[in-house]
Amino acid sequence: MRRLFGLIGLALLLASGPARAAERINVVASFSILADMVRNVGGNNVDVTALVGPDGDAHVYAPTPADAKKVADAKLVVINGLGFEGWMPRLLQASGSKAPVAVATKGIMPRKMGGHDDPHAWQSVANAKIYVVNIRDGLIAAAPDQTAIFKANADAYLAKLEALDREVHEAVAKVPEARRKVISTHGAFGYFADAYGVTFFSPLSVSTDSEPSARDIAAIIAQIKVAKIPAVFLENISDPRLIERIAAETGARVGGTLYSDGLTAEKGDAPTYIDMVRHNIKALTSALAE
Repeated sequence: MRRLFGLIGLALLLASGPARAAERINVVASFSILADMVRNVGGNNVDVTALVGPDGDAHVYAPTPADAKKVADAKLVVINGLGFEGWMPRLLQASGSKAPVAVATKGIMPRKMGGHDDPHAWQSVANAKIYVVNIRDGLIAAAPDQTAIFKANADAYLAKLEALDREVHEAVAKVPEARRKVISTHGAFGYFADAYGVTFFSPLSVSTDSEPSARDIAAIIAQIKVAKIPAVFLENISDPRLIERIAAETGARVGGTLYSDGLTAEKGDAPTYIDMVRHNIKALTSALAE
């Protein structure tokens, strides 16, 4: 009889095994770059949804009722902060979500642009490491029982970002200092410029919801000629006609596409954050090389 009860107990234990497995955490990230970072830290223990998907522009995004449902169902919401998602407070209120909100830029000293905080802090890989720590801590707070997994995943990802940061510094060092000047379509690369010593001139402000006037364009063209800026770049969220016109009138080299505020789809040039940084630095150094 004792053996029978033992076998029954073992059977019940085995049957309950899957139910005891760690539950996947439903995480909503505001945009694609954050979603990729969450996937790296959360691994197989998270289900991640990006509100603003590949090639999207979070500056001008308009949330939908479906987004409110996604946020309402989330166990954790991850945002950039620094005013990047101006629509997020309204969305959180509309959703009625009780989920904690992890702010990826917590602890980062923002640079200023146009009287506002520049939100594009991920363009410095050193800042991206702070993002990862904040995401890790948010996931741990949401699921303390999975702390060891999140810490191990975060450590592995941080090591990759440390190597990436060195890679970018080494690549820029090979470009003559006088040639480290580019024009891009909007002011998303200030943190990159500060971290790596490349000067970016931009025809637009921090936000992509404004367009330059004819006077702005004329001033940019004059600036390129005076400063002898070697290259102009597109961004994946911007209208290419502006840069193409500037290049045609100045003779500056069109350096291709820089990815700023969003990743590409899986088959694109920049489906992950690390891919994005590597693509950008390769495009920059190729265009600026003598």
